[in-house]
Amino acid sequence: MEVTATMIKDLRERTGAGMSDCKKALVEVAGDVEKAIDYLRTKGLAKAAKKAGREATEGAVVSYIHGGGKIGVLVEINCETDFVARNEDFMLFSREVALQIAAMNPLFVRKDEVDESAVTREREVLLAKAKESGKPEPVIQKMVDGQISKWMKEVVLLDQPFVKDPDKTIEQLQQELISKIGENIKIRRFVRFELGEGLEKKKNDFAAEVAQQAGLA
Repeated sequence: MEVTATMIKDLRERTGAGMSDCKKALVEVAGDVEKAIDYLRTKGLAKAAKKAGREATEGAVVSYIHGGGKIGVLVEINCETDFVARNEDFMLFSREVALQIAAMNPLFVRKDEVDESAVTREREVLLAKAKESGKPEPVIQKMVDGQISKWMKEVVLLDQPFVKDPDKTIEQLQQELISKIGENIKIRRFVRFELGEGLEKKKNDFAAEVAQQAGLA
């Protein structure tokens, strides 16, 4: 696979590594960007990875209200210094994350927060549905494994495609900000309220609404 200047630039933005190091990494892994990030991390060249272990106790709690009060989101995002908490890029990222939560309704921030019992329940439901297909057991298990993997990407915030740019995940957006501002950034926690949640009511496509209000549809 040909390594293009665009690929090198994208990798540099995501890792903070030098242009030549990014090019070398992409060549080594035949253009696979995710593998190139891992390559740079193992070589100690990914600046975002180096910052990941640093304490982030400053930051902000950001709110987002959608549809005249139909959905409300509070999200806490941490950084290392109060100075960065007032940074325009940090504030923009925080607003985008709050909007993402309103639109896509994740259940967890990261994979390691997913309770095993939640995975078991989801697997049982998917397995019951898959068995109705009448396919052999090995095929059914592969089907369910694939569906569980897809479900995880839907419920974990960092793994979700960014609603304004589906080619990037929220984690990739976060890594780009870390590389840009030079501090560790962590999405710590969030809460999402939806008017009438749990009550019998008409369902709306809030993701489409949010995208439309953001001028993306």
